[in-house]
Amino acid sequence: MLTQRPDRPSSFTRRDLVRLLVSAIVLVVALTAILGVDVAPGGLDLRVGAISRESVRAPRALTFPSDLLTAEARRVAVAAIPPQYDFTPERAASTATQQAAAFAANVLAIDRVMDSGLGSASRADLLGVALPGLPPADRATLTQLTPAAWRTLRNEAARVLEEIERSELRDTEVSTQVRLLEGRLQAGLSPAERSLALALISPLIVPNSSYSDARTQQVRDAAAAAVEPVLVSVQQGEVIVDGGHPLTALDVEQVRALGLDRPGIDLARLAGWMLLSVLVVGLLLAWVWRFRPELWHRNNVLLLVGLMLVLVTVAFRLTAGRATLPFFLPVAAVGMLLAILLDAGAATVVLAVLALIAGALNANSLEMTSFVFLGGFAGIVAVRRGDRFHVFAQAGLAVAIVNVAVVSTFALLGERDVTGLLQLWVASVVSAGGSAVAAVGSFAVLGNLFGILTVFQMLELANPSQPLLRRLLVETPGTYHHSLMVGNLAERAAEAIGADPLLARIGAYYHDIGKLRNPVAFIENQTTGENIHDEMSPEVSAEVLKAHVADGIDLAYRSRLPKALIAFIPQHHGTALMSYFHAKAREEAAQAFGGLGTTEGAQAAAAVDPRRFRHAGPKPQSREAAILMLADGVEASVRSLASRDDATIRAMVSRIIDERLTGGQFDECDLTLRDVERIREAFVSQLLGMYHQRIEYPQNKVVELDARRAAGRGSGSG
Repeated sequence: MLTQRPDRPSSFTRRDLVRLLVSAIVLVVALTAILGVDVAPGGLDLRVGAISRESVRAPRALTFPSDLLTAEARRVAVAAIPPQYDFTPERAASTATQQAAAFAANVLAIDRVMDSGLGSASRADLLGVALPGLPPADRATLTQLTPAAWRTLRNEAARVLEEIERSELRDTEVSTQVRLLEGRLQAGLSPAERSLALALISPLIVPNSSYSDARTQQVRDAAAAAVEPVLVSVQQGEVIVDGGHPLTALDVEQVRALGLDRPGIDLARLAGWMLLSVLVVGLLLAWVWRFRPELWHRNNVLLLVGLMLVLVTVAFRLTAGRATLPFFLPVAAVGMLLAILLDAGAATVVLAVLALIAGALNANSLEMTSFVFLGGFAGIVAVRRGDRFHVFAQAGLAVAIVNVAVVSTFALLGERDVTGLLQLWVASVVSAGGSAVAAVGSFAVLGNLFGILTVFQMLELANPSQPLLRRLLVETPGTYHHSLMVGNLAERAAEAIGADPLLARIGAYYHDIGKLRNPVAFIENQTTGENIHDEMSPEVSAEVLKAHVADGIDLAYRSRLPKALIAFIPQHHGTALMSYFHAKAREEAAQAFGGLGTTEGAQAAAAVDPRRFRHAGPKPQSREAAILMLADGVEASVRSLASRDDATIRAMVSRIIDERLTGGQFDECDLTLRDVERIREAFVSQLLGMYHQRIEYPQNKVVELDARRAAGRGSGSG
């Protein structure tokens, strides 16, 4: 019964675990080292005013509190605080009361003189004694005042004195207030009376507020403490030290905040990069094991994928943080190469991993992630098989269009200005062209280096001048012709089911090279009509036929054929039974006991072990190998037919296919019943074209009759 091979292995073996651990550890360590280790810039003299020999860029984005800028902000805040004084309302009230009492005491004698009723001459004598320090002009004014005018002047002077003393009067402002006293007096007083009032209260104006050093320092300390730390933000890739210019204090602080003044590792960031590496590597390897088991067990494929991953990550690391430089990288070449060398699914998954890494390295840029993935995916879709140079040009064009569309999209979303957009357009085209050139120039080299069969290798191996094919033609012409016919059938069937027709054809060319060791053991090379198997036992004949598989593998390795082609040699027979020799062995065993018609003969025939007449396998592991198995059997069987009409050919093709199906030869490859029917029709159509009926020309008949007569005369004379 035909079954389809499962998408994943049936179980996760110890060997798989070892492969997973080794691959994961190597890749995780490599990626973590590339992504997470920041080396200090060499030779950087971190002295303010020193000339930097090179520019230094921030290896990562960072926001940190700047001690330098915070100190400057606090200095400005402290400078804005004026000197502080010890004025209080209570002190002002006490000073005002004291000075009012002093004023009252000073003018008490004047009040008595004014209330005495004496004449001007007598009052002048008494006032001169009472106020000896009063200027003569003011004393003359006082002598001329009436008691009522005096009381008015006295009350006004007392009011102004109390008003001044109840308000804050700093010790530095006393002289200023004295000069401004006249403006505080009522307008009804004459100039002489104003002068007298000023003379009476000026000596009594004293400060009620003095400078306090302790309070000034306290307020300034509070203002400095209220200033929030000034934060400085540095973007990844930003130039923090400009080469050729003297270092500023802020430059030095930024270098030290980023840890670039000392070789070392940011453990937190290193842990983050390691976690990202574990995630992407673990999921990538799990995907390969789950969905590509045929790649999982090939060390060269895992090495190729790992090398691609590491090299592109290094490129991303070196260009990270630059405005446009990462967009110039020809990353789409990775997708093209893996699509050609492996398959589109594996290429897409690896490209997705690289896109994540690119975005993470460029400040978590969604634009960079989209650019890498979508551009690379366009290359995968466009490159297809990569069997022609113009296909790479078409793929490069597709990548360029998608790249330009991606950067334009993010520009419209506000990420770029017009100048930046034009620069990215140029980068997009350069990246696409570089990807196409890198892919076409390296895929054949990588294929040879990692033992992966490429289209160009297959075209080279199909050349008849190849040493092995030349040997087949010269030493085993029958096998050579058989291989060509099988190649035609296999190619037609592969095209019908969407398999690789070129691989099927080249596999057919080399599947029987083991017959070079013993050509006459195979009927297509027995030109004399003698069959050596007539002199052998069926068991020996079976061993001779089976030997051509081992001989073919040995010869293929010595000739350095690609492993993908070597796999066709054992798989084209699978574990099929050599029915002719098995039947012959049964017949001989039965004849030894009286024939198949007797009970003993039947038992003897049944005792023949069929395992001795089976090929060692393995069964076909790919659709191309399954096609080759069918094409090999069909071509040999149809060639032995006496009649090759439509019905006979169709019946023989169906018999061969049904035998392989019944024998379970396709249980380990992805071949469906629909594929089998398409292969059947392709074989019949091709065979009918190869063995179509031809017109019998008269001259051909004459040649045939002459040949018979000559043969008759020869036999008669013998």
